[in-house]
Amino acid sequence: MIHDIRNFCIIAHIDHGKSTLADRLLEITKTISEKKGDQLLDDMDLEKERGITIKSHAVQMEYKYNNKIYTLNLIDTPGHVDFSYEVSRSIAACEGAILVVDCTKSIQAQTISNLSLALKNNLIIIPVLNKIDLFDSISEDVMKEIMELVGCKIEDIIPVSAKNGLGINRVLNQIITRIPSPKGDPKAPLQAIIFDSLYNPFRGIEIFIRIKNGFIRKGQKLRFMSTGKVYSAYEIGILKLKRISKNQINTGDVGYIVSGIKNANEVRVGDTITDNQIPAKKAIQKFKEFKPMVFASIYPVDSDRYEELRSSIEKLKLNDASLSFKPESSPALGFGFHCGFLGFLHMEIVKDRLEREYDISVILTIPNVSYIVYMKNNQKVLINNPSDFPEMEKLKKVEEPYILVSIFTKDIYIGNIMSLCIEKRGIMVENHDYMVSRRIKIMYEMPLSEIVFDFYDKLKSVSNGYASFDYNFIGYRSSDLKKITVWINHEKIEPLSLLVHKTKVFFLAKKICKELSILIPKHQFSIPIQVSVSGRIIARETIKAFRKNVTDKCYGGDISRKRKLLEKQKKGKKKMRKIGKIEIPSSTFMTFLKVKN
Repeated sequence: MIHDIRNFCIIAHIDHGKSTLADRLLEITKTISEKKGDQLLDDMDLEKERGITIKSHAVQMEYKYNNKIYTLNLIDTPGHVDFSYEVSRSIAACEGAILVVDCTKSIQAQTISNLSLALKNNLIIIPVLNKIDLFDSISEDVMKEIMELVGCKIEDIIPVSAKNGLGINRVLNQIITRIPSPKGDPKAPLQAIIFDSLYNPFRGIEIFIRIKNGFIRKGQKLRFMSTGKVYSAYEIGILKLKRISKNQINTGDVGYIVSGIKNANEVRVGDTITDNQIPAKKAIQKFKEFKPMVFASIYPVDSDRYEELRSSIEKLKLNDASLSFKPESSPALGFGFHCGFLGFLHMEIVKDRLEREYDISVILTIPNVSYIVYMKNNQKVLINNPSDFPEMEKLKKVEEPYILVSIFTKDIYIGNIMSLCIEKRGIMVENHDYMVSRRIKIMYEMPLSEIVFDFYDKLKSVSNGYASFDYNFIGYRSSDLKKITVWINHEKIEPLSLLVHKTKVFFLAKKICKELSILIPKHQFSIPIQVSVSGRIIARETIKAFRKNVTDKCYGGDISRKRKLLEKQKKGKKKMRKIGKIEIPSSTFMTFLKVKN
């Protein structure tokens, strides 16, 4: 029955105990018979290694309350700012959300960002104060912050210890009593929204859905409204820790469909599924398409595996709808793909997943952001790749993306953080006391290109981990940018091109040359490394050649014998420099990402 269903998600900042709370909910509802380890829903090795949730996960639980069995559908969500798209998709499939706050760290920037998404979708918020058993708890201050943020009473906040299981039953009771059952008409034409998908090499694409109206029967003909494609539901079911097959799933249910789809382009997250014979009049329009904020190119280390890389990225996109890509080629690296990401961490995760899940070694070029270029012939061009940047004499002006950065920290770190923001070309917008506990909120407007590399790491460093940040895109602004071009052995290496502000051109040029001279291994001939701006070389380093002692066999005789051998060696190295191929290992490109600090 639809009245017995509760769909909810858990939203929190990184490391506030969200995944641990999900584990306790699974245990108390007996979805798992015994404790099988921590972070059960974080099933990727990457999630366990990094201690973060990367993918949203759906799982169904059953809980008895007042002698009645309720079905609870939990959709776990990531906490990092780069995965806000995953959070938005999870929120759109729910009626309520558990807001988890660590009582030793208080409210963080991403907590507020995710909460605002939930409130925009009119979700019921259940505030939970976690880790109350720790000795350094500041529960009273954090409760005041939650009350101010959510607008609730102190008795509405549930103190828990997700690790020890304290207060978890009260959380489950609140889910049933406060979160409404799904709204929908079981007799209306089928409307089901796709909130995720996954490629299975044996079964094809598994589609995860939330049914708004109607129902789905096994074998039913289904139409995908965005593409018009029709498929049969060979298998349908619900999502527990394992897929459980059913003959029918109903209004309000969260489940999966297997239709034997092999082509990744035919399944789109956010699409609406309806019945082929009695289709719905319109699609569910709940998901907002997120635009990529960071761009980089991915090339296979082995150029023969290009088609394999294409197939792997297509399959990965099924499980990561925020990834975008298009083919491109480079004289130095061969054929690859120019990809769009939500942030730098998102980019690293995609690279790691390609290498681990699909066993493809890849080269990732320097990340960049999109720019708007105004030409002198009044043409307006969007540039996502520095290699497409036109000559400076053809330009009227260049605009780069700006973001509004909100930083929450303790007052003792305010000086260090302000210095960091000024270094990153930030312009202060707001600076005031945010809540209790001597916490400060700082707001800066700064170029997106300044935060995609190392801003998060440096922020944690200068604040000893007591700062968090969130950002929102606010538009494009005019900027004086220059294109840095790298030349290795007099050959232009476009994948290493950069667009940087004029104030950092000479510093970066010298640093790039120095770093590459260390990263690129020595060859049997000397290798010049140069950096040019507007056709003028502004920095250079030379990698010296391996030197073989050709005079070692000379045990005496006239000095002219040695000179003859040395002259012959010199001519050979000169010839080798012209025809020799520079071997640049893939690790060079990855390490080179750290140069732009």
